[in-house]
Amino acid sequence: MKIGIIGYGKMGKIIEQVALNRNHEIVAKVDRSSTIAEWQALEKADACIEFTQPKSAIQNFSWGIDRGLPIVTGTTGWYDEMDKVKALVEEKNASFFWASNFSIGVNLFWQLNKRLAEIMSNYEEYTPSMTEIHHTQKLDEPSGTAITTAEQIIERSKHLHNWKLSTEHPQKGDLTIEALREGDVKGTHIVKYESPIDTIELKHAAKSREGFAKGAVIAAEFLAGKKGFFGMEDLLG
Repeated sequence: MKIGIIGYGKMGKIIEQVALNRNHEIVAKVDRSSTIAEWQALEKADACIEFTQPKSAIQNFSWGIDRGLPIVTGTTGWYDEMDKVKALVEEKNASFFWASNFSIGVNLFWQLNKRLAEIMSNYEEYTPSMTEIHHTQKLDEPSGTAITTAEQIIERSKHLHNWKLSTEHPQKGDLTIEALREGDVKGTHIVKYESPIDTIELKHAAKSREGFAKGAVIAAEFLAGKKGFFGMEDLLG
């Protein structure tokens, strides 16, 4: 298939290589410095994969959807406008796929997280908390992956109602998330349950960005011939 890449940074370059290895054609690669003609070349794509910044993501989605382009996005930090994007997809009968994390390993981690949260909800002596670590260029905090992980825990807890960053002075009923930015860390997420006598931890640590890129390309393949608003649960069944 013909793929367009919106956001040609580190992730965009890895997506390009993964797509080529899967025998796809890259018809255009654009970023903030691209010309109008380069953006117009995206219109030849069967699907566009978007990894940019939160402040430009909604504009990118709208641009593609208005032109009938299936969009796959791995950008995070725009989820407060999720309903707006869903409405646009429905209005335009568009094809859109989002994920806070395209890694198969992370999605397995989430299955374990949900089950562990169900079990631990019966043991009040254990206090849950989270830590996420990413590279220093990541702007949003906590990460989209951390937010999804936290929401899974809160949904299954009898005592938690919200999540808060550790810098925001969490109170009783808040799940604390510590967000750290260090070097070129690809993405580490740790869920901790701590009691006065022991600690239980669940951890996922990405070794490279290739897993995220492969998942995004597979999502673009999944969108072929489909209309609607999709996520990893639809892809993984």
